Parts: sequence; structure tokens; C-alpha cells
Amino acid sequence: MAAGGAGGGCPPAPLLLLLLGLVAAAGLGGEAARLYRPGEDPLTVLEAGTVRRALLNSSAAWVLQFYSSSCGHCIGFAPTWRALAGDVKDWEPAIRIGVLDCGEEENYETCKEYGILYYPTFRYFKAFTKQFTTGENYKGSDRELQTVRQMMIDFLQNHSQESRPPACPPLDPIPSSEIASLFDKNSHHYTAIVVESSNSYVGREVILDLIQYENIMVKRVLNSDKAFLEKLGITSIPSCYLIYPNGSHGLINILKPLRSFFSSYLKSLPGVRRKHVSQLPLPKKQSKQEGTEIKAWKEFDKAKLYMADLESGLHYLLRVELATHKTLEGAELKTFKDFVTVIAKLFPGRQPVVKLLETLQEWLVSLPLDKIPYDAILDLVNNKMRISGIFLTNHIQWVGCQGSRPELRGYTCSLWKLFHTLTVQAAVRPKALINTGFEDNPQVVLQIMRRYIQHFFGCKACAQHFEEMAKESMDSVKTLDKAVLWLWEKHNVVNDRLAGDPSEDPKFLKVQWPTPDLCPECHDEIKGLHSWNEAQVLQFLKHHYHNENILYKYTEGQVNSNEIELRDVRERKDKNLPQKTSGNEDKILNQQNMLDSKSKVLDKLIANNGPVKDRSKNAIESVIHKETKPSVSFLGIGFSNIDMSLCVVLYVASSLFLMIMYFFFRMRSKRWKVRYYRPTV
Repeated sequence: MAAGGAGGGCPPAPLLLLLLGLVAAAGLGGEAARLYRPGEDPLTVLEAGTVRRALLNSSAAWVLQFYSSSCGHCIGFAPTWRALAGDVKDWEPAIRIGVLDCGEEENYETCKEYGILYYPTFRYFKAFTKQFTTGENYKGSDRELQTVRQMMIDFLQNHSQESRPPACPPLDPIPSSEIASLFDKNSHHYTAIVVESSNSYVGREVILDLIQYENIMVKRVLNSDKAFLEKLGITSIPSCYLIYPNGSHGLINILKPLRSFFSSYLKSLPGVRRKHVSQLPLPKKQSKQEGTEIKAWKEFDKAKLYMADLESGLHYLLRVELATHKTLEGAELKTFKDFVTVIAKLFPGRQPVVKLLETLQEWLVSLPLDKIPYDAILDLVNNKMRISGIFLTNHIQWVGCQGSRPELRGYTCSLWKLFHTLTVQAAVRPKALINTGFEDNPQVVLQIMRRYIQHFFGCKACAQHFEEMAKESMDSVKTLDKAVLWLWEKHNVVNDRLAGDPSEDPKFLKVQWPTPDLCPECHDEIKGLHSWNEAQVLQFLKHHYHNENILYKYTEGQVNSNEIELRDVRERKDKNLPQKTSGNEDKILNQQNMLDSKSKVLDKLIANNGPVKDRSKNAIESVIHKETKPSVSFLGIGFSNIDMSLCVVLYVASSLFLMIMYFFFRMRSKRWKVRYYRPTV
């Protein structure tokens, strides 16, 4: 971000901004800018509309990587995955490699269906699968190219005879006696025999390398029959013995006994050529043209904090990252409740967002359940109950966190900003946490951040790195100001570690922050070495993450409830409903929809927790009714005109009923006295 050079002059500021906008738009637009490029990378890029059709009843097996374009570890692993796909490109008729970006909004629900919690996640899918399955997890921490390739071979061998891909030849070794029968026989093809040890994968790799070539067959034999090896003149393994079409045979002399040398030699034999096979069919992507999603570059002031970044991060956190967990219980539920409590008290957001967080916090505190389905939480976050005055954007709008490419910065940047903001808010507004149980804990935000990252953050490698930093020094934090500085210091440690990493945005380099142009007072020199003036850094952080430094440009406006009602009316008209609803009828319908939504939430909670005790059920219902906000108030006490009318009718009816019952029993009592009266003598 240095200024233009002295030579040649600088373009005018408006022109420079226009050029930057065009460059960014070109980088952000279209699918080709994504981490994996369909048509260019040697793998299959799947998405929500194609993944099921690709996996179901496929004639080939699949190994699929579920990743997130915002995950730094996924970005760093992408070159390895591309290299693996290119290395086994010839294996495609038997097993295919694909990717699905869980960071894409259109893929959120699909990744949730497959139970993806962390990125990257690797799953194997067998051929000819008839029903939906979430696949088999890759078991192993080693993600080196060779290890994954060998796991692919093991997966193919685990197929039953009936479900094995037709293009996959037998991979098991054959007995030496079967090889002897092939000698001195004329054939129409070459037969290559790879002799190897039982734990070697070279033979199976060469077999798969040649499945798309005709006029050659490859088999493997183990080196257990020493007499047979001596007869063939084989003194070292792995070795390759070749039987020619005319019946002659002999040992292949190759410089290095490696898979690539064997495969290359066999592919170059006279008459061996690639088969003319049609590409395996894949479901076509829905008509969505490249370049239609170009996002214009947004001008921003790096000295400011943008509410659009915080709200977009909160949207992704609540609706995407946490939504991958079907239920919350135990430590996860405790972490989520504590997180919501702290953010409801400290988030310096707009009133509708804060009200949503406060409603969610009250709702969670009032639930006497040990397990909560996340769908019930989503219903509240999405305001299915039509509660007046709560709102959280459901679109991502990065501003200060926008990257030069779609997969760079984004959510991870916003998550850092969110927790920096919370540490500062806790320091400048310590009374905000009174009566939460956290008022005397200077580490409260750091501890909740640590637990959140441990339980929910999608990048597992990143979570492990943060946990190591927390174990090392978090216990030394004794004041709220120290908590602000601790997080700043560790963020700079992460910046230093990721400098030059593939996940680094070339337009936003990982530097020590704040830079001298933002805070010159923060930087000192002691004996010629750079040092931080922590008192000035603390002052800068408290200013930068303070409410007064937040800009609301680019934030999405709240949807008006009247617009929702008008939309519902339009939907009813579209369905050709004959009734023309009046204003009061619209209000009744809205209230009925609200009650129906609350009933569904209650049903979800009961269904996921079994029979609920009366006290628990009443507590849930009390929270639900507490959240109900009537559209029209009466005498300022929160009742609608319809409610008051019903109350009056019920009051009059009950009074009449009591009077009738009174006169009925009165008359009956008099008749009884007359019938059984006995005069005294």
C-alpha cells in the first residue's frame, strides 16, 4: 500500500480508484477466480445442484474434498490436491477426485447434509451407490500426496465384487503358477508383470495408470516364490517382467524401479495407445453464466471499523459455521450459551441486531434442556416467529475484510475483528457484564474465544495453533486491558507465521499491526531495534474498536414488517385465493403464523429431548409467549384490540354462566327443603 513511485507521475485519484475497482471486480467475478477452477484443474468441481447426481449410481468411485474457500489451511493444501488429481488423472474411470466449496452460500445446506464440521474433510464414496450416504471418512492425519493415493487404492480394493467399478481391473496379486502358463503363448496384447513385496503399492499404481490404454494388461506378483524369481532372473524388487504379443518375454531394464518409470515405459510400447472412451457423464450445472456475480470493489478507510464486516461475520457464524452441528449439548452447548451471553452484552451493533442477540440469550437461559437442536436456534435467528424489531443480515458484505480474490480474507478476518471488538468493549464497559457471572473474570472474552475456536471453528489446524498459544500464556492475563493486548499480540504472531503463506492476500500482506501510518506513536526503537509502546497500542486499540469508530456504510437495512405483510398478501393473490382479507384479518393471520412457528420450535425441542416435564414445558412456553409482540397496543400495556374484545366476551360469558349456575342450585335447594320437610311435634 505504498504510494506510487516518483518516476512517471501518479494517475489522478478518481482514475486510480476506478482502476482498482476494475481489477478487484475482475478478480472477484466468475467461478474461475475460486480456489479450484472447473475446466482448468484436473478434478471435478461439484456444487449443491450436482453433487448428489454425480455420486449416486456412479460407475466410478469418488474421493471428495469438502473445503471452505475462507480456510487458510485449505488454501495451503490446494496445490497438493491439484497435484494429486493430476497424478491420478488416468485413474478416473475407476475413481474420481472432486471438490465442493462449503464456503459458498449456495452449498451451505449441502455441506450440512453431509455432516461437514471441519475443513478440509475428505470422504470416499463407493461406486453404484443407490441411496444417499455421507461417505466414508479418510482415516489418517498424514495428508501427503503418496499417502492419500495409497488410501485411494485401499478404498478401491474394499469394494465388493458386485460394486467394484467396471473399469477397475483386479488389484490383488496372482500366483506365480498362473504367470508360468502365459509363457510361449501368442497373444494380441502385452502382459506386464510387476514383482514386488506385499506392502508395496507400485504394482497397483501401475495397473491403474494403464487402465485407459489398450493392447496391454498389467498384473502383480509377490516376491514370496524365490525359485520362480530365480528362474526369471529377478534379483531386486520391484521389477517388471514383460511378455510380448509374439510369446517372447524378458526382464525390463529401467534406470530406476519407480512407478513413474514403469508406467512411462509401458505406455511407450509399440501398439499401446490410449483408448477412445467418452468422458464420464456429469450432471450439468444449472444455467448460471460465468461473470454474472461480479462484485464491485468497495472503497474503505483502513483506519475505520465497518459494521458490515461484523454483521456479515455474525451471519456466517450463526447461520453457517454453527449450523453444521445438528444438536448442541454438553461442552458445546455451554460454550454457545456463554458466547451468546457475552456478545449480547458487548456487541456494539445496531438495535435490531442487539435485540436479536438479547432475545436469543434470554431464550437460551430459560431453556432447562441439556440438548438443543440447532434448527430451533436457526428459527429464532431467522425470525421465523415474526418478532417485531429483530433483524440480522443474511448476506455477506465484506468491506474492510474484502480480499483481492473471493477465497482470501473474508470470514477469518471478520472473526478476528469481532473478538478484538469484544475485548475492547469489555475493557471500556466493564459494567455491561454485571449479573452474568463473568463480571470478575478479566479473561472472559479470551476464554470464550478459545472454547469457540476449539469446538466450532472450521479450520482444525488453525484451532490447534490457537490452542497452543492459549496454553502458553493466556493464564497470565489479569486485567481487561491485558486481555486486549494479549489478543493483539497473538494476532501479530499469527500474521508473522502466515506471512508468505498461500493464504496471504498479495494486496493485504500479513504485517505487524498497527502499521506506522495508522499509529506512529505505537512504534519505538530501543538500541536500534523495533519495539512496541504498549501503552500507546492499548490506547489505539480502544479507539479503533470503539463504537465511535464504526462506520455503517454498506450495511443492509432492516426489512420492514409492512413489506413482509404486503409480500404475504401478494403471495395469496398469486395463489388466486378468493377472499380479500381486511386489515384486521391480516393481523390475525400474522399472529397465527407467529404462533405456528413457535409451536414448531417447541415441537423440535420436545422431539429432540424426549418427554419434557411440565415445569420444563411451561418454561419453554413462557419464553415463547414472552417473545410474542402484538402488532397493535392497547392502553400501552401490550394487548391488541382483538385480545381485549376476547377478554370482554369471556368475562361476560363467564359472569352469565356463574349467575345461571347460582340460580339453578338455589332453586334446587328450595325444592329439596320442601320435599323432605318434617314438622316438629
